[in-house]
Amino acid sequence: MRTQTILLVVTGLTPQVVTETLYALYKNGDELPSAIHILTTAEGYRRANLTLINDGWLARFYADYQLPPAEFSKQHIHILEQANNQPLDDIRSQADNQAMADGITEWIRTLTADHTNSLHVSIAGGRKTMGFYAGYALSLYGRNQDRLSHVLVTADYESHPQFYYPTPYSQVIYANDASRKPLDTQQAEVMLADIPFVRLRHGLDQALLEGKSSFSQTVASAQHAVGPAHLMIDVSKRTLIAQGISIKLIPADLAFYVWLLKRQADAQPAPQCPSDGAPDLEYAHEFLTEYHGIHGNFGGIDRTLDALKNGMSKSFFEQRKSRINKQLQQTLRHAASPYLIVGEGQRPRTCYRIALKTEQIEYH
Repeated sequence: MRTQTILLVVTGLTPQVVTETLYALYKNGDELPSAIHILTTAEGYRRANLTLINDGWLARFYADYQLPPAEFSKQHIHILEQANNQPLDDIRSQADNQAMADGITEWIRTLTADHTNSLHVSIAGGRKTMGFYAGYALSLYGRNQDRLSHVLVTADYESHPQFYYPTPYSQVIYANDASRKPLDTQQAEVMLADIPFVRLRHGLDQALLEGKSSFSQTVASAQHAVGPAHLMIDVSKRTLIAQGISIKLIPADLAFYVWLLKRQADAQPAPQCPSDGAPDLEYAHEFLTEYHGIHGNFGGIDRTLDALKNGMSKSFFEQRKSRINKQLQQTLRHAASPYLIVGEGQRPRTCYRIALKTEQIEYH
């Protein structure tokens, strides 16, 4: 299935950034969007509806360049809301600022949830804060196929109320200043400036990708994912807290993980997986010391004791390692790397350790 492109434009009082962006895409030979969405204020909605639809500027662009029109109607013009859920006229308070950020973030989350499309976000219009939040939200939710851009327009034509795109024929308008000099719209230059952005989507919780969340919640999740590794171990709750995310382990897995960390903290050699038919009694003794500490809170150690009565076997070691790593990867995804139990060296002398320093670990 061919990926369709959606153009999302933040606008304020200059809806012509929509047609300017379309012209720049056409001029560059880029794929034109199959649908257009606008995020704006109440006044921005009025202007976009009157000029792009009622006055026909969008249809005129497609007709002038003989291009198939994108899906667009007044239902594609979305008014951002104030903190009290009323249409946003302007940003008048911190609450309005937060509400605007949340609205932009939710639209970008929604549009990037459909993997059959690509999203092109233009931050050419609207207040600077609108453009900032749109760009930041795309950085949080954007995928490889998504794009961020701005348009650059020749100074005399920029924000001119009668200029919407360079026409393929001569058309005279007059400068929007005291000089009132004549300008030919055919001579205007409009350039698309692509803006590189860091994609942080891989670090977000699945719940944030699938459900509505605020801008601040999404930023906090991304910050945890890209921040320095830190692990808190809450033995009483059988829980690891990594990157701010709780991971509950069964007692045997938690004891195994803590056993590895404590060997590292004591500068002991990283353990090797026991060989087939040669269970390791020393490993079993050290492991059970940690396990008994957990047993004091949770009970039920008979099966584990039985499995280790002759020492720690290869199957026991590998099962614990695999279970823990699988749970870490499923929960932390791309942020799991520093917390995984990894092998070092070549077989049969592979040793296993966790790439955390003692100062990155906290016991609770």
